[in-house]
Amino acid sequence: MNTAAVDPDQESKDRFFERLAEIGQEMAAAHGKDFAMGALVLAARWLAEKKPAAPPPSQPN
Repeated sequence: MNTAAVDPDQESKDRFFERLAEIGQEMAAAHGKDFAMGALVLAARWLAEKKPAAPPPSQPN
């Protein structure tokens, strides 16, 4: 039995990593591994540069 207290901050971070993994897997399944990696790298770049996420491109009619 693990008696160590669970750190709520670490628990929250773990949930975010799980969500990121799920999103990455969905993107890879739909568009390939290269797309998924590129999208996640771009997201990190936007965060690092403190830029808001680009709006989605408009869909052709």
